[in-house]
Amino acid sequence: MIGAPIFHVNGDDPEACVWVSRLAVDFRQKFNKDVVIDLVCYRRRGHNEGDDPSMTNPQMYEVIDTKRGVRKTYTEALIGRGDISMKEAEDALRDYQGQLERVFNEVRDLEKYQQRPSESVEEDQQLPQKLVTAVDKALLQRIGDAFLSVPEDFSVHPRVKPVLDKRREMAYEGKVDWAFGELLAFGTLVAEGKVVRLSGQDSKRGTFTQRHAVIIDRHNGAEFSPLQLVGVDAEGNPTGGRLVVHDSALSEYAALGFEYGYSVGNPDAMVLWEAQFGDFVNGAQSIIDEFISSGEAKWGQLSEVVLLLPHGHEGQGPDHTSGRIERFLQLCAEGSMTVAMPSTPANYFHLLRRHALDGITRPMVVFTPKSMLRNKAAVSDIKDFTDRKFRSVLEEPTYEDGVGDRSKVKRILLTSGKLYYDLLARKNSDKRDDVAIVRIEQLYPIPRYRLEETLSRYPDDAQYIWVQEEPANQGAWPTFGLNLPEVVPRLTGLTKISRRAMSAPSSGSSKVHAVEQQEIIDEAFAPAAG
Repeated sequence: MIGAPIFHVNGDDPEACVWVSRLAVDFRQKFNKDVVIDLVCYRRRGHNEGDDPSMTNPQMYEVIDTKRGVRKTYTEALIGRGDISMKEAEDALRDYQGQLERVFNEVRDLEKYQQRPSESVEEDQQLPQKLVTAVDKALLQRIGDAFLSVPEDFSVHPRVKPVLDKRREMAYEGKVDWAFGELLAFGTLVAEGKVVRLSGQDSKRGTFTQRHAVIIDRHNGAEFSPLQLVGVDAEGNPTGGRLVVHDSALSEYAALGFEYGYSVGNPDAMVLWEAQFGDFVNGAQSIIDEFISSGEAKWGQLSEVVLLLPHGHEGQGPDHTSGRIERFLQLCAEGSMTVAMPSTPANYFHLLRRHALDGITRPMVVFTPKSMLRNKAAVSDIKDFTDRKFRSVLEEPTYEDGVGDRSKVKRILLTSGKLYYDLLARKNSDKRDDVAIVRIEQLYPIPRYRLEETLSRYPDDAQYIWVQEEPANQGAWPTFGLNLPEVVPRLTGLTKISRRAMSAPSSGSSKVHAVEQQEIIDEAFAPAAG
């Protein structure tokens, strides 16, 4: 499938193993190609060194029992060739066994002392007090210009050309959409000397034909990456930054495993992996459980890998709906990773830049939109990129601008993601100034102080309701219903509006989806009981 050479080597021959290992490394370094080593060997004592495998494989282990150990046969070969003497071999064996005994005794000595509970790693890394993620307008305009700087002989697809034109317009006039907000984050990081690596099954174009980070010549298949043009400074000197986008193989387990390893090996790069749909991340669950969520706590192994998981209930069926928010939140503890579902392009922009620049090396999971990509209400002004930072909690603009009257509010709807726009449309159509909508943009770590600060601006007797599209046993509610009242006391009476508890993420019928979605909106704005 990948055309890699395979080197087969006998595990009983140490020198052959070393020779093949060096050959494989040299091959990879010279040709930049994958290579596989097939190490042909066996377990002498079963899977845990204390097992008796002869019970299940008697014939094979009868043969293995007659074989001499690798150390003995290799020692005899070295002595026979005159490479070492018998005394040197015995001294080496004695020294090695002595090392094992010393470590064994040290472990036994530790048992004499009273053991303490393991310590949290949460405080090992702290967010800097002052981190600026805003950028100059001129840099945004430079990025917009880059999308119209295609080579003269390059033939852009007629359906892509208007997208590129629109990007320059957005960079100068505002109303920046989600896809361009993301590219502005990547482009500004590249201009600042950062390497940004993005991979996924359809990441160059974007699953929903929204990204176009790499433009394809429709006649000869040549590729052009506009953001490479901002990888030089005003004098034309390379900044060291670049954007690398790969369309990966159709294996979430392999692709995410590779990107996690890449992020560990190159901590200075911003490494992102994108699922085609968030649902497909379940194919890489063991990578998430074993490495991403717990690598720091288990081994002190740090990674800044970012997972982009398209998520949202839109009637596409149970396998194209959910990135499984509930699973990631269940894995969160000790500040192990950031989980976010931003609702504006600018907040997504600042979230990505904060993650790349804050000096904290921990993974991040972002639940990204699908239909919201083309929602005309889900746009941001230029000033949101040049004057703001990431905000973990957002109020409605009417209250932030001082137009709305918070004192009239009797019900506060807490929500996250694209559902905000459905709720806002209903509020405006019904002219409900007694209802306010507050978005929690960062799901973990829970922004307790920002949330308390925001809610304190409203009447103390307001009713609090968490509203989500996901079923009651999924989404953020299983975590928020338990933890929000504990960390924000004013939310003690918090209730929820959601779909019923379900074994699947959603119905398989778009018509049933529409009915359920409408019920959520209707219930959120139903008159108060009594």
